Amino acid sequence: MITRRSLMRSSSAATVGSLGLIALGSSSAEAHRNSSEAPAVTPVSADGITRTELQRHLSPAPGWELVQTLVQIPRGVESGRHSHPGVEVGYIIQGDILMEFDDRPWQRLRTGAPFFIPHGVIHNARNIGKVQTKMLSTYQIEHGKPLVTPHQ
Repeated sequence: MITRRSLMRSSSAATVGSLGLIALGSSSAEAHRNSSEAPAVTPVSADGITRTELQRHLSPAPGWELVQTLVQIPRGVESGRHSHPGVEVGYIIQGDILMEFDDRPWQRLRTGAPFFIPHGVIHNARNIGKVQTKMLSTYQIEHGKPLVTPHQ
């Protein structure tokens, strides 16, 4: 039996649920506005390395942004010494990398390995495997700065 009290409870729950969906919808719309319509591909380097930008958003931390990329390094090729204006958190999707650092021990990273590179640390990713390496990297970088700074 439907009573006035149960009807009021149902309509209150429906209103709260609708407001939640509206809030989720506006969050999704905001996230979409902050990301690119299509992934941006950095030009292929002379060695065939590509960095495809998958998404870019303003960070909750003022003055910073979040960028996620798919980096592909062909067999026997290296990224070259470089740094980033923020931290890099990554994951080796496929391949075998020797991550060389100027200021710390090198790391061998295989398929499935996570890695972390602190702000400004100079490093080089050398593909030492038998297949093209694919890395998923997410950066929190200073807003307006270039993602990669090459070093000689």
